[in-house]
Amino acid sequence: MSTRTLKPDTNKIYFCTFTCYDWLPLFEITNFYDSIYKWFGIVEQYGNKMVGYSIMPNHLHFLVFIADNSPLLNKIIANGKRFMAYDIVSKLEAANEVYILTQLKDGVPVTERAKNKKHQVFISSFDAKPCYNVEFLLQKLNYTHYNPVTGEWRLVEDYTKYPHSSAGFYETGIQGEFTVTHYKDLL
Repeated sequence: MSTRTLKPDTNKIYFCTFTCYDWLPLFEITNFYDSIYKWFGIVEQYGNKMVGYSIMPNHLHFLVFIADNSPLLNKIIANGKRFMAYDIVSKLEAANEVYILTQLKDGVPVTERAKNKKHQVFISSFDAKPCYNVEFLLQKLNYTHYNPVTGEWRLVEDYTKYPHSSAGFYETGIQGEFTVTHYKDLL
């Protein structure tokens, strides 16, 4: 669903995904994982709860419970992507990643260039699907957790050992890099 589609429902868990421009591994190149954990903390400041996540080299999957007093999901993600984009560009500049910065500059649509946008760090839209039942929630949570070991990804042998995922918590009860709330505690 596009960022222009409002997500007014609260007290629901959403499965969300957003992707780096042109599938570039920007999170990996800039070692951006801690910055994403920081953003998760900001998301929770509104009473929301992170339920699960997997930070891939070029995209992010997460499940988040949106509380009653929270800003709209669209606003949370749009603001997060905007501030993360600034940080990623700063890290790329500091590392003198000229080739990648040129790709990001060339990716800015003409209409956005007119608004003085300098880099296209993320694909402009994101996916957000409400988890209306436990079966769908578990399907998305499993998809998120198995992502590091499926398809072209072979980031680890054991999906529960991927450090940038909540899979280990759901399998062993031991929290990972970011403390998540078990979905059962929210139903």
